[in-house]
Amino acid sequence: MRALLVLPLLLALVACGSDDPSYADDMREQHDGETPTPSGAAADAASLDVTAEEVAYATVGGETVTGTLVRPTDAEGPLPAVIVIHEWWGLNDNVRDMARRLADQGYAALAVDLYGGRVAESPDSAQAFMQAAMGREADLTENLRQAHAFLADSLGAPSVGSIGWCFGGMWSLRTALALPEALDAAVLYYGRPVTDAQQLSALTMPVLALFGEADDSIPMATVREFEGALAEAGVTHEVVSYPGAAHAFANPSGQRYDAEAAEDAWARTTAFLAEHLGQ
Repeated sequence: MRALLVLPLLLALVACGSDDPSYADDMREQHDGETPTPSGAAADAASLDVTAEEVAYATVGGETVTGTLVRPTDAEGPLPAVIVIHEWWGLNDNVRDMARRLADQGYAALAVDLYGGRVAESPDSAQAFMQAAMGREADLTENLRQAHAFLADSLGAPSVGSIGWCFGGMWSLRTALALPEALDAAVLYYGRPVTDAQQLSALTMPVLALFGEADDSIPMATVREFEGALAEAGVTHEVVSYPGAAHAFANPSGQRYDAEAAEDAWARTTAFLAEHLGQ
């Protein structure tokens, strides 16, 4: 039954415009003048008692895909797992720090790479990498499908969720749509949503979505439309919007970091994952 569901959903994803180049243009505007510069806000991640290793988790288009797998140092046996999907900057140290923070909560956290090893240092390069990636919709979907298989089959994870920010937030939701009966929870931070209730009705997992009310790229009208479509589709969900918070409010290596909103969002995220992944 799952195999029959995947093809129609993939076709629907293309139709919903996730490969629309204007999305990368919007992100370029949101991040104008920014750089992914580490700040003290994530400094504690380096001291956590976790172990990180580079792993080959997928083969897409004949190319091996490598990501960062982080687990608690003293872990024994299979752990619930999380697919960690990077922002438009790529798989950088900020995303690895987020994987470390998730591992500290007791998960096997796999930070995936959707950019083929490329990491942006400027808005211009990030825009180019994001546009190139969005032109490879089927490859990115296969990348994430194999990430799930790596965690569920190779590592024996009893449950698997997804989380992403910005570009990765969009892909966290699309991972859920591509694996509607296999994924156990999905978290998206300010990722472009799907507002078609018919598409969302395939989802069997709960969804947590976190947005900034001052994010010009995702107007509150769209957020409310997304929330209404989830309700209409019968999807268990929580949609939270933070007054005054801009796009990328939870990125401590960005210039729009909002500590109060980010800390509340993280508390909601860890509680949500604990409830639905079994920690």
